[in-house]
Amino acid sequence: MTEQAVRPPAAPEDRGGLRIDPVVVRKVAQRAADETPGTTAVQRKLAGLGIGSQGSTATVTGDGDHVELRIDLALHYPAAVREVVADVRARVTEAVERITAYRVRGVDVTVSALRPEIRPRVE
Repeated sequence: MTEQAVRPPAAPEDRGGLRIDPVVVRKVAQRAADETPGTTAVQRKLAGLGIGSQGSTATVTGDGDHVELRIDLALHYPAAVREVVADVRARVTEAVERITAYRVRGVDVTVSALRPEIRPRVE
């Protein structure tokens, strides 16, 4: 066997760049919010599609490597609103920072609905 010369990796500034689209950040935030215990989907009219079920919605703003998030969601009723919202903020911040490497400046949460848990009629 012959040994091949191994080139050292290029310097970080010579490797190119990475840009993560705000749509990706939005989807990461929405999924983290939707997976938080205590949150629920709501029935909403979807343009041209009639009525459908939808989880949270998020808006992303920011500059550089910092983002600010606004999340609108529904909670199960009865829910400890403050505790669930604190969990949503923590989970969204952790997920966005871990997956995208953006730093989260803040997470504003609007609870737009309280929905009772639907239990099956027949057990």
